[in-house]
Amino acid sequence: MAENGAAQENQVAKHQEVGHKSLLQSDALYQYILETSVYPREPEPMKELRELTAKHPWNLMTTSADEGQFLSMLLKLINAKNTMEIGVYTGYSLLATALALPHDGKILAMDINRENYEIGLPVIQKAGVAHKIDFREGPALPVLDLMVEDKNNHGTYDFIFVDADKDNYINYHKRIIELVKVGGVIGYDNTLWNGSVAAPPDAPMRKYVRYYRDFVLELNKALAADPRIEICMLPVGDGITLCRRIS
Repeated sequence: MAENGAAQENQVAKHQEVGHKSLLQSDALYQYILETSVYPREPEPMKELRELTAKHPWNLMTTSADEGQFLSMLLKLINAKNTMEIGVYTGYSLLATALALPHDGKILAMDINRENYEIGLPVIQKAGVAHKIDFREGPALPVLDLMVEDKNNHGTYDFIFVDADKDNYINYHKRIIELVKVGGVIGYDNTLWNGSVAAPPDAPMRKYVRYYRDFVLELNKALAADPRIEICMLPVGDGITLCRRIS
């Protein structure tokens, strides 16, 4: 009984600080999901890149394996072909997308750090999907502004995934809503932001969680009020909000 009590206390302590990576209250349940349905079906290149990324000091930035699986399924369900990704890091979600798209599928991928992308590039190349990716190094907003200026780009994207600087999510939305087609989908990552969105302001949080929390709350409020989209917020990974453009 003492051992069980100690285990319960450890579990409570582990999740006490807002900022824990998993949104599930049970680490055992999350591990069950990974070991039962995610890892056995994870493509070998994605496993290789996941393990490679785990050695990087910023590995908390990577897309979780269960979210990678979810994105892959979603892309196939909507028959996506022309896609965009804002925020790449080492490319785990990018690889998931590239593997899910048909041979002639395209991904415009943007990130301010090419060095991180090149960590995963050899794996992407070995997987035979590098030809689908157009990587652009630098801030995404200037590229998006140019794209929006050209009416020929409007409504041409089937899917757009955003996992970048949270303080610019609203600015991204103002632009990419013009670029995704009616019936197309935008995915915003980290919209539950380590659970902090539902925490009281004085709750213990890591500094970076507290800093970006208000930006995420602002985005969530704006998406809920946007009549141009239907939305669905899912507790996958760190929270992902899917937006289907309807007008």
